[in-house]
Amino acid sequence: MRIDGARILLTGASGGLGGSIARELALRGAELVLTARSEAVLRDLADRTGGEVEVRDLSNRDDLMALCESLADVDVLVANAGVGGDLDPDRITTEEIDFVLDVNLRAPMILANEFAQRRTEAGKRGQVVMVGSLSGLVATANTSLYNATKFGLRGYTLAIRQDWADRGIGISLVAPGFIHTAGMAAEGMDLPKFVRTKSPQDVADAVVRAIVTNPAEVFVSPFELRASALMGTVAPGFSEAVQRRLGVTEMARER
Repeated sequence: MRIDGARILLTGASGGLGGSIARELALRGAELVLTARSEAVLRDLADRTGGEVEVRDLSNRDDLMALCESLADVDVLVANAGVGGDLDPDRITTEEIDFVLDVNLRAPMILANEFAQRRTEAGKRGQVVMVGSLSGLVATANTSLYNATKFGLRGYTLAIRQDWADRGIGISLVAPGFIHTAGMAAEGMDLPKFVRTKSPQDVADAVVRAIVTNPAEVFVSPFELRASALMGTVAPGFSEAVQRRLGVTEMARER
């Protein structure tokens, strides 16, 4: 789809990735609807991108359904909102499980479904971009909730893509690895020296590619990190052993 002139709803717009995505889409002529929980950050971003602001909490069911109403005149949905930061598995509560599932998996699925139904009923094409993670391909210690939701998001995207293929509704998954200034790399996790990172701008560029060309997946990571993640999908036991040998497991537990 064309970005110039398109009306695009971007969730998670107040985060580091969200800000970069919003600025890149605005530069390309998009009309933005920016949503997140932080009104102050959204207002500042809206001033710089000319976007509209909707302050919504995706873990709140009423807020989510209200946001669905904003999809009526949206051409592109970019589901970028997400939370991570798992705790020690012995300390995870039911409330925390519900919160992470709501934000990372339930909300993007509902928004995507509502968007596709509205566009189909209107006889219009549309594009959905799900921002996932390489954590949707390979599991690591102390990230069970994040892994579970990102595995689920990847599965949903690749499956519903086939269901929508003949309806003019595209959907792509953008899967970042470690992004400096965002995510775990920005939360104080000491990455192994051999692990390279990408930038928020790289993620923004990947979102642009997903909107314009509708690929199944766009990976935002150095080749070696993507290769190791793909190895984890076919040989999870071996991947776990390698992570232990390289000290990745201990680093995750010490975060």
